Amino acid sequence: MSSAAELPSPAGDPSRTGAAPADEAPATVEVGVDGRLRRAERGADEADQLDGQAGERPYPGGIPDATVARLPVYLRALYALAERGVSTVSSDELATAAGVNSAKLRKDLSHLGSYGIRGVGYDVEYLVYQVSRALGLNQNWPVVIVGAGNLGRALANYGGFVSRGFRIAAMLDSDQSLVGRELGSVVVRHVSELEEIVANSGIAIGVIAVPAPAAQAVCDRLVAAGVTSVLNFAPLVLNVPDGVDVRKVDLSIELQILAFHAQRRTAERFGQASDPAVAGA
Repeated sequence: MSSAAELPSPAGDPSRTGAAPADEAPATVEVGVDGRLRRAERGADEADQLDGQAGERPYPGGIPDATVARLPVYLRALYALAERGVSTVSSDELATAAGVNSAKLRKDLSHLGSYGIRGVGYDVEYLVYQVSRALGLNQNWPVVIVGAGNLGRALANYGGFVSRGFRIAAMLDSDQSLVGRELGSVVVRHVSELEEIVANSGIAIGVIAVPAPAAQAVCDRLVAAGVTSVLNFAPLVLNVPDGVDVRKVDLSIELQILAFHAQRRTAERFGQASDPAVAGA
């Protein structure tokens, strides 16, 4: 995106199925490591043995935001276990892989109806399905990336989105020299088509990968077009109305946090104060 001035002015949830009636065999599933539904209908006895959980149980009272924030971390750890051929995992092992304590993990998973089997643990593939379903990843969410610079191109070429429930439906930019280029599975289109693309492609998520001066204008247009979920890579805080969710990815902040921890470890190693100002006093 070359400048904000070049931006023209702006002109369904996954179902939560209840548990099966008592006189019916529970509708459970067989899933792969991609979290996709493969087959339904297990017998009642077999379903009851699947880590003691009712897979289609609704979430009473919803899932706490803090738990939602940790579910993708658990899912990443579960994918890694599945890729290594691990079929069952204890809460302690999964908690260690995810970097949390086991009590917190068990409480988080209990919101999904997962309790594990004492002495056995959790069925990895089934838990992948449960976490994926809770996050809404058992469907393909169409995504538009605005900004075809280095970051936008890297995102477009990342192959992990498809297996995680996301589909790059379009990539937009205001630079005419980029329009028409094929990036990943899409061809770059001009940002003037944003509203039309959002409407025609049913865009669920907008990714902002433009310089800071253009980011708010892009966000305003996405929101006006009906997009209520935004992933922002621009180094500024976006102003959005109520009902719009924004997640910010700021690599510089993460690096600064890492620098703090690196400084503290260095100071501890040499027995010095972690604050350079204190050390120099």
